[in-house]
Amino acid sequence: MDSNSGKAGSYRERADRFRAEAERHGRLARALSNGRAALFLLLAALLVRVEAAGLGPVLAGAVAAAAAAFAVLVVLHARVRRRERRFAELQRVNEEWDDRVHRRWERLPPHPPVAVPERHAYAEDLDIFGRASLYQLLGAPATPPGRAALEGWLLAPSEPARIAERQQAVRELAQHMELREALTLDGRRLVSGSERDIREFLGWAESEPWLTRRRALVWAARVIPATTAALAALQLAGIIGVSAWALPVLAGLVLSGAFGGRIRATFSRAAAERGGIGKYSALLAHVSGARFEAAALQRLQAELTANGMQPRTLLRRVERLLDLADLRFNGMFYLPIQLFTLWDFHVLARLEAWQRVAGPHVRRWLEAYGEIEALVALARLAHDNPDWAFPAFDTAGPPHLQARALAHPLLPAGTRVANDVTVGPPGTFLLVTGSNMSGKSTLLRAIGTNVVLAQAGAPVCAREMRLSPVRLETSMRVRDSLERGVSQFMAELERLREIVDAAREVRREGGTLLYLLDELLQGTNTAERQIAARTILGHLLEQGAIGATATHDLALADCDELRAAACAVHFRETIHASGDGAGMSFDYRLRPGLATSTNALRLIELVGLARQAREVASDPAVPCRAE
Repeated sequence: MDSNSGKAGSYRERADRFRAEAERHGRLARALSNGRAALFLLLAALLVRVEAAGLGPVLAGAVAAAAAAFAVLVVLHARVRRRERRFAELQRVNEEWDDRVHRRWERLPPHPPVAVPERHAYAEDLDIFGRASLYQLLGAPATPPGRAALEGWLLAPSEPARIAERQQAVRELAQHMELREALTLDGRRLVSGSERDIREFLGWAESEPWLTRRRALVWAARVIPATTAALAALQLAGIIGVSAWALPVLAGLVLSGAFGGRIRATFSRAAAERGGIGKYSALLAHVSGARFEAAALQRLQAELTANGMQPRTLLRRVERLLDLADLRFNGMFYLPIQLFTLWDFHVLARLEAWQRVAGPHVRRWLEAYGEIEALVALARLAHDNPDWAFPAFDTAGPPHLQARALAHPLLPAGTRVANDVTVGPPGTFLLVTGSNMSGKSTLLRAIGTNVVLAQAGAPVCAREMRLSPVRLETSMRVRDSLERGVSQFMAELERLREIVDAAREVRREGGTLLYLLDELLQGTNTAERQIAARTILGHLLEQGAIGATATHDLALADCDELRAAACAVHFRETIHASGDGAGMSFDYRLRPGLATSTNALRLIELVGLARQAREVASDPAVPCRAE
């Protein structure tokens, strides 16, 4: 049984339970709908009877009772439908989480686009973003602040003290299944705009109020409608005989023409995150009402109630004020209301009153919630993989990475193979050799991906892991570039130069670089590749960097400069008989020492080029030709 099959079973059970509840509420909603229709028909018949016979006491009571029952059924029906939708959404959430446990990538929703810095140190090599990626495994948070927090943690290492705080918070949140469900569900209901919309709203919230600094304009907006109403009342009472109220209306029209564009522009900035900002209140209510023990969660919770403010209440208030500002889109009602009351001025004054109270704090409220949402994503990973370890960080002693039973977190539990791995101390490097397809690249990516998880505050796919704080750099999927006119060899050299420069920079700062290099400099001939690879590894060793390199080139360790530094390990393949001759299998187990075999010619035979391979092997002078 998989180590996490119990968690998967829990998700399946919950999904089945929520499906049953959704179906039950669906049946109840249909029954209420039928009852509502029957009552409507009864009410119509009673009204016809009243029309024919007049309204007597009995008919009056029957009509009142039918109308009251109809109103009750309308309310009950709406409530039951809401609960039906909620159970259906909870069912989908748990089914999705079950898909994540089993790495069913094709069934998982793609995550929103991520602005990864160009030529990032490891994001592309380690599948941090994109399909079948670490980000897709974690699940993108629903809100822009949550996504920004999680993306930042995956793209750059955090300080050990902050990592320890997050680990404690992740452990606690892993036990709060209902809270994680509620935050996920309400987060998905949030109609949130882009990060640009968030920035636009925050730019308005943190700016200086415009209207309230113009006291004369504020008072004019108050006095003019009051004067209009007073003069109109006097005319209706016959006290005055002329339409004097038209004069203040004309003055209001002048004010609206002079300042209406400025006011509407302010409304647009404030409403940039329209439909989303008020719904954060439900999310913040879940967080504010929870009881937390972890220091990080208590700190974030305290930031959401600082200075006695209630962000969830204030965010609902600004949403309601923006609803009032939306009257400008209803021309039939807006024009007379604006003309007689100067509606926009009063709404803007209320918005700016909110701005003075909440504006300086709202950015931090959203950031604090974003951190909680990112912690929830890591907590779900911890909950789903109880056998994964939270890594320990060693800040003293020689830099190193040691892991027992380390495996690639993106592979399903039933297929991934775990190995013990040691990288470091400085002055050494891990040399991984083996045949094609034997697992060398997967091992490097397993090391790198788990380091990213570790430095984000998440558990790692290992039984135990200890490491020093490191800066991670990789070179695995370097490609040529037609746009820049760069060959693959030159592109690899540029990337390796960046890694060497990074090692120097990190050493000057007192840190350690961890590098992962896969098949150094494939774009040139063997002799030059060996010289260049030894030179680059020599530079990295001089800078105190630690790392691992995977290669087919067994001669890489056979030189005086690298022989003592190389800690050689290898993967092995097994050749066995099959229906078409000889087959091949791999156990993906890491063994000490250099590899003792290669399999390129065997793979050529397995893809149907056996005769050509034998001809070339027996007679190297045979020219290449198309058959």
